[in-house]
Parts: sequence; structure tokens; C-alpha cells
Amino acid sequence: MKISYNQLKTLIKIDQSPEELGKILTSTGLEVEGIEKIEQVEGGLEGVVIGEVKTCEKHPDADKLNLTTVDAGQGELLNIVCGAPNVAAGQKVIVALIGAKLYPTEGEPFVIKKSKIRGAASEGMLCAEDEIGLGHSHAGIMVLDTDLPNGTPAIKYLDLEPDYMIEIGLTPNRADAASHFGVARDIKAVSGETIVLPDTSSFVAGETKGSIEVSVENNTDCPRFCGLEIRGVEVKESPEWLKAFLRTIGVNSINNIVDITNYICHYLGQPMHIFDADQIDGKQLIVKTPEKDTLVTTLDGTERKLSGYDLAICNASGPMAIAGVFGGINSGVKAETKNIFLEVAYFNPAAVRKTASFHGLKTDASFRYERGTDPNMPPFAIKVAALLVKELAGGQIADIIDVYPDPVQDFEITLKYKNINRLIGKTLDAGLIRKILESLDIKVVSEDAETLKVNVPPYRVDVQREADVIEEILRIYGFENVEESAYLQSDFISNFPVNDPDDLKIRLSELLSSRSFHEIQTLSIVKPSENQALKESVKGGEVKLLNPLSEELSVMRQGLLFSGLNALAYNINRRSRDLKFFEFGRSYHRQVTDQGSKIKESKVLGVWLTGNKNAETWKSKSESVSFYDLSELVKVILESMKISGFKTSETQSSLFEYGVSYLYKNKEIVSFGSVHPSNLKFADVKQQVFYAEFDWDLLTKSYTPEVKFTEIPKYPEVRRDLSLVVDKAVKFSQIEALASSAERKLLKSVNLFDIYEGDKLEAGKKAYAVSFTLLDEEKTLNDTLIDKTMQRLMGAFEKELGAIIRK
Repeated sequence: MKISYNQLKTLIKIDQSPEELGKILTSTGLEVEGIEKIEQVEGGLEGVVIGEVKTCEKHPDADKLNLTTVDAGQGELLNIVCGAPNVAAGQKVIVALIGAKLYPTEGEPFVIKKSKIRGAASEGMLCAEDEIGLGHSHAGIMVLDTDLPNGTPAIKYLDLEPDYMIEIGLTPNRADAASHFGVARDIKAVSGETIVLPDTSSFVAGETKGSIEVSVENNTDCPRFCGLEIRGVEVKESPEWLKAFLRTIGVNSINNIVDITNYICHYLGQPMHIFDADQIDGKQLIVKTPEKDTLVTTLDGTERKLSGYDLAICNASGPMAIAGVFGGINSGVKAETKNIFLEVAYFNPAAVRKTASFHGLKTDASFRYERGTDPNMPPFAIKVAALLVKELAGGQIADIIDVYPDPVQDFEITLKYKNINRLIGKTLDAGLIRKILESLDIKVVSEDAETLKVNVPPYRVDVQREADVIEEILRIYGFENVEESAYLQSDFISNFPVNDPDDLKIRLSELLSSRSFHEIQTLSIVKPSENQALKESVKGGEVKLLNPLSEELSVMRQGLLFSGLNALAYNINRRSRDLKFFEFGRSYHRQVTDQGSKIKESKVLGVWLTGNKNAETWKSKSESVSFYDLSELVKVILESMKISGFKTSETQSSLFEYGVSYLYKNKEIVSFGSVHPSNLKFADVKQQVFYAEFDWDLLTKSYTPEVKFTEIPKYPEVRRDLSLVVDKAVKFSQIEALASSAERKLLKSVNLFDIYEGDKLEAGKKAYAVSFTLLDEEKTLNDTLIDKTMQRLMGAFEKELGAIIRK
């Protein structure tokens, strides 16, 4: 946002230089990103002053030249040869001193030098208007009517002092500061100076009878609408002061009427629009939401279809403008316009934001409306605008129309002194707090020893909570005025969740990075064919984009598998084959319910492994990654999230050639395995890949920061091994589950340490070598109890699994 230093000074007294003011604004939260000097005339008339001709005589050797002596405030009279026919003694003139660089209206710039003209010394130049870039006349030198002292810079007399453009990096929450008036309010809060707004006491309505009838059909999106008709105006060029202001803030001057709307928008922060009153069909101005696909041609000449929720300013025939966003081409002010209608309104920020986004339009008006303007500003702004129109374009003013059925109320907030002092980190005097609040236009309604009740004006859309008001107090008091304590600390009003997903994500990223994994970030928008390949493994329909950039990228992904496979393929094709990737991403599914369809967004952690575990060296051979490497990693991740007691089952997902799923509280928390060859072929990956997909939402919900401690067992563990010959269809998970159900008290762990399949066993059989760890935490186990426990386990294996126990 660009601010004119000179115009800012018309609102509030400023003694600081632009640079000093920039530091003050930055300290209040309005970060000044740059300051640029803006010359009203090229070169700034440096070295050009007011002087007085003391004597004037004819040059002895040239009939058209005069020898003058000039008092230019330099201590001594200057001898200047002048060829102007109108030069005479006693005149106040403009003098270019030696060294001054002049930029004429036509021709190249030149520097004034001490010289001799026809033998006479000349120590400067008396200037005509074209010689200093102020006009085209060269009939004679400029003769001034002024009492200013000799030596006064000419730029001061000509009222062409340079301006300074102050560029502020306005944060989205500070809609209140999106104008010169808004910036002045912050200066007032810091300096205590008084703001002087434009005087509207001379405003007189009813000079003519208005012809436009106004009705507001959508008060939700247009809570307030002010209108005013002015008849008999003259559209012409704007005066220099207005053009200079617009030039400083980077806005092109159009004509006096349009320039006034831009002035009000940037000076007071109130967007407005002016219609050609004679182009309002039926003399009716209606604020409503037209039907979908209604056409309107905007000022840029583009024909646009309204969305069905766009608010528009309409006449009897149809829309004239998109409310709060862009005017229409047919009803705008033109050179021949004689009667105008001023529209100043307060629009619903959400409605304007939605409309601007739909049409892809970002204008000065929408920038302010979609962040929130002041609902109390329209009546004042329309008076200022009307007086400017009358001053610059003439005309007669009709009565103001103000439709405001449900006034916007102040925000009521209760502050606690203890919270103010706790969050700021310093105890502030109650009187100082009240003074700061009043300087911010925040009214103290009531107070007691512990609390303050305040009313925040509605233009402060970002100040609606106790913490917001405290932040306002702090930024005006000054962060630099809060001393550091001996012990650094922070405090909060809000309660933070026990499980912070961002913190858990950082911790898990560090864990994976320590194991040589690289984090990747991929697009959530994918090819339809990728979702089609996942069709059998996902639940829910596909989410399609309404306005895809291309057919290639037109749907939201339903899983992370192919995002990672594409990244693997890219790297493998560039001879990087040993890869470990992980990604925190999202998948999207459309779910159909009795109430209709809705989109479910799920957070997922994907992990990919491929190639070798490590590079081959002289002392160790390379070894390919395996399913067991991924299985170990999955368990490490679950252990780091303090999740245990999960159940194992064989995965049925079409993502995998083979793999397992872990269920936690009957919900699948992770599935992992070897990626199915058909999926590898689809992604053009020509080597085996292992993949794990975690339900990140379930992981974070299941995490607990509590650490549980148990006493180290006083009694020894006992290990017993069994060799079980079972059918090949029997899985170790079945043995593990059966053992846990058969012996709940003493059995602490079951471990598979060997599998045998060979010609020493009959066909269709395999042998599991399994160890069982037993422990009684109350006493030492004796052989009788151990044997009894093992017999119970063996009986269960023989009965339920048909196992043959090899002893």
C-alpha cells in the first residue's frame, strides 16, 4: 500500500521526516518497506531560487541583451545577462544559480555555468516557464507577485515541493489501516496529535430534486447503502494537486469525477462508485443478487457471467456493476456526462471475497471491502465526495439516500488486568492502559479493580477477542519498552492441545531423517488415471476440480502411492536407485450420505523404500532392502508414537503384492508391503518398492505424551523353544494370537526365529521355530509351572492349528 507523505500531513501534524515517520509506523505494526522521493517537476528545481532585479541596463554590444544585477539571497549581487524583452529593475524573478540543472519542457537538460556573453560576465539565468519545465511559453521571464525573501527556493513559491511515497507492507488483518486516514489513526495513537478530517460543514443537500429511486433487496450482503445524485456537472481534467496525489500513490488520473472516487478510496479508505445518472434505466437503482449466468460487461470490456451469488448494482434492465468489485462499462462516467449518482456502501466482506475470487478480479475496492470497511464511514465519505465534485465539476446536490436497516454494533469485550500484564510481560498502570485504549478509539464502558469492559469500533475487524485488544495495547505502548526479565518465559490465554500435530510431525521427520530418509512434497492434484489405478483399494468417489488447469491434472488424489512412485521413477531414471522417501500428505474422497455428498480430506504419512540398504564397499557387499526392513521401521514409528497392543492381519489392499496391516482399537493404523507389480509398471518403476501408508489422524489421536514407568522385574524370565510343523497356510500371526489367548498371565512375548520349508517335511507343510518368554512378577517360576504352561500352549496349537510339535 502506498501513502503520500504530503497528504498524510493534511490529516495530522507530523514533525518527523519521512524516514523518522517510517520507523514510527514500523514500530506500530505498519511495516514500511520503502520510501521514495516524488518530484512534482523533474529535477525538483534544485538550485532555482526567488531573486530581485536591482538594476537593468542595455548590453553595449548587443541590442537584444540586458545587463542585470540580481539579489538572489547569496550575500552578493549576481551579474546576469538576460535576453528577455520584459526584464526590468524591481521585478521578483526566478533565478537559476550556477550549478543548477534545468529540465526544459522541450529539449535536453542543461547545467548553468558561469560564462561570458558578448564580453559580459553572467553568473546565473533568469528563467522563463518553459526553461524550468512548467509550461511552453518563451515570451519572457516569469515575473512573480510575492513578498517571499530573496533566496527562497522557487519550488516553495510554486507549491511544487516534492512528495514522498511511503510503501507499507500491510498485513491482511489491518484493513483499518488501508488508507491515509487509517495510517493517521496509528500516528495519533502514538503521538497524541489530533486528526483533522475534511470539513463538511458547507455541505447542503436538497439543492435539486433527485430522480433515482433506490431499493436494497439483499441487506445481508449490503448492510448499508448511501446514494446521492448531483446534476449539472462538467467532466474535465483534474487539478494539479489531485493528479499529484494520485501520481504519488501510483494511480493514473482519468478525469475529475473518476479521480475523486480514487481519492476517497485511498484517503479515507472508503471505496465508492459514480454512475452516469442518465444511464440508469427506469431511474431505479436496485441492490440485489441476480440469477446465475446473468451477463454484465465490466469496465475492462469483458463480458462476465454472474455466479448466482454475486451481489450487483442493477437498474430496471439489469446489472450495472458487480458490487464492491468492478464497475460496468455502460453506466460509467464519460466526457459527455452531465448528471451523476454517487454510490458509497458497506458490503459483507465474505460476499465480496467470494465474488472477487470467482471472477478472478482484484481491485482497490475489493481489496478493502473483502477485508472489512467501516460501516459508519459512508455518510461522511459521500459528503466529502459531493463537496469535491461541486468544487471541481460544479453541479447541484440532491438529498442523501441512506439505507441502513440493521446498524452494525461495536464489539463488546471484557479485559482482565492480570491477563494484560501477564501477556505483555510487564505491569502497566491502569491509567496508561485507558489512555492507550482511548487513543485507539476503543471506548471504556465500565471498569472495576480487576476488569475493563470496552467497546471496539466495527472498523477494527481484527480486534474481537481479549488477546486482540491486549496486542493493540502492546503495539502502541511499544515492544521495545518491555524489558527482558532475568528468566525468559511466555504465557498464553488459549489452551493448546496435548497432541500438537505439527510438533509430532517435526519429531517424526527428525526420526526418519536420522535413518537417511528424504522428505518429499508432491501435488495433491493428479491424473485421473492414477485414481483409476487405485480404484479397488479406496473407499469413496473421486473429487474433481471445477476449473482444472489441464486434463492431465484435474482430480484430487485418493492416495499417496503414485505420488511417491513418480518421485522414485524420476530419480531412478537419473541413476539414483537407492532411495528412501517419506511424505506427510492428504488424500481426498467424496462420500455419499443421506444428507448428500461431502468431501473427506484425510491426512496420510507415506513411506517408500527401494534399492539397496547401503552402498557397496571393500569390506561389505550391498544388500537389497526387504519387507523386514520396512516392518522394522513401521514398528519404530509406532513405538515413537507410544502405540502398542495393535493386532496384525494380512492386508487385502490391491496396492500390495503381499503385506500386512496393523489394527489399533479395531481401526487400521498402517498397511505396508511390497508394491504390486502392476502399480510399478503403471508408474514406470523397474525395481521392487516397499511402501507403508499410515493413518496420520489416527496416529496423532492415539499418541500420548505420558511416560509410564514400571518396576524392573525382581524375578528371572524363562525362555522355552518349540518347533511347530503346520500347514503352509498357517501364519505366524495365528500362532502369536493363539498363544496370547491360551496364556494371558505368564506369557510376555512370542518370537519367530526360524522358518523351514524343505524335502525333510511332507508336502504342504512348514516348520516354525518359536521362542516363548515366561515371567511371573510375584515369584520365581518353577519347572512344574513352566511345564504346565507349555503343555497348555502345545495343546492349543495341536487342537486349533493341527500342529505337530517337534521336541
